[in-house]
Amino acid sequence: MPGVLWGRPEWIPCPAFWAALASEVTEASHGFVNLSATLHEEVGFCLLGGYGVTAEMNLALFEVLRNAGVFEQDARVPAARIEVMLRTPTNVAGKMRRHRFPAQKAFRLEGALSRLDSARPPLGDPLALRSVLLDIPGIGPKTASWIVRNLTGSDEVAILDIHVVRAGKVMGLFGDDVRLPRDYFTMEKRFLDFCKAIQVKASLLDAIIWGEMRKMSHSGI
Repeated sequence: MPGVLWGRPEWIPCPAFWAALASEVTEASHGFVNLSATLHEEVGFCLLGGYGVTAEMNLALFEVLRNAGVFEQDARVPAARIEVMLRTPTNVAGKMRRHRFPAQKAFRLEGALSRLDSARPPLGDPLALRSVLLDIPGIGPKTASWIVRNLTGSDEVAILDIHVVRAGKVMGLFGDDVRLPRDYFTMEKRFLDFCKAIQVKASLLDAIIWGEMRKMSHSGI
């Protein structure tokens, strides 16, 4: 691909490095696909995440809401009740934490789950499903793609979060002038083309990049 050099397996984070990692792992060990989850659960899980929310906090709070029946179809739990649960400190990796944006997330969750109860999106068509999700307030391209990937395992979408974008810019895959969400679909196509070029499934590669770049960020690299 123009502007992207193959490199060597020990050069982080060049294509050769990602291809080498991908050859050593499986989707079972690194993937996030959960075919047993419901659409309501995946929408809830992904809406809880985002800026300032760690994966550990996301999972812990999701379990709190799921155990309370928030993600049951036609449950129609009011935002005020969801907000109370998000404001209540929860054990996250041994520390008591609460969501950084409880009111905003509660409002968006109530609205999104209510829309799902009436919309009945097409689960058999990943791109059509994403299109329906994008019409729900609070769900942008990354979140919609995240939901679709987790629910269907589709390689027709890419989850371009901050870690994947950073790696892409270092490799020359993305230019310095691109911005999310404005350029999401242009960047997504380039990422999917990159996956084909190095012969790694998109559903595996963005999970690997997310995990490795996250570890490097936490270690100060």
